[in-house]
Amino acid sequence: MHFICAVARTYDRIFARIQAFLSPWFPGLFARLVFAATLWLYFLNSALTKVEPGIAGFFMVRNSAYYQIALPAVEAAGGNVSAVPFLPWGLIVHLGTYAEFALPLLIIFGLATRLSALGMLGFIAVQTLVDITVHQVGGETIGALFDRFPDSVILDQRLLWTVPLVMLVIFGPGKISLDYLAARITRRWHG
Repeated sequence: MHFICAVARTYDRIFARIQAFLSPWFPGLFARLVFAATLWLYFLNSALTKVEPGIAGFFMVRNSAYYQIALPAVEAAGGNVSAVPFLPWGLIVHLGTYAEFALPLLIIFGLATRLSALGMLGFIAVQTLVDITVHQVGGETIGALFDRFPDSVILDQRLLWTVPLVMLVIFGPGKISLDYLAARITRRWHG
């Protein structure tokens, strides 16, 4: 019995030291790296379909953005995007388009990370709602949780997308981030 207790204490000590070493910097950095490696290019490519090409084109939202984000409003306007009212639909399309560019970069660099991760969680929720209600994807695309198939595009994949974002909301970006650097600078100026 003493042997088992000694092994348990050793196990606890080893992993307590590992946790103490890693917890200030690794979880946030790892979550941001996972986000960058798996989702950044997805959202960048999606955002690029919503603006015109080139530097000047970046400031011009395409008609396709309205079809992707505000299809019911476009249909109500008879397919004429210029007839879609700016408030609220045009504003939603513009904010959604540029949020899709900005929020992932803020997360990757660890700047306003918690707020940006919350924004991306909201973005994913709205994207999912639009896919299901507006684009009316089928049940096989939506999938089901707690089934034996881990590859549905909506429920399975997007649930996994939220894991690093939830980690960032709860634990923050860690010490290797612009948030941490900004906090240190602010403390020096005001402390």
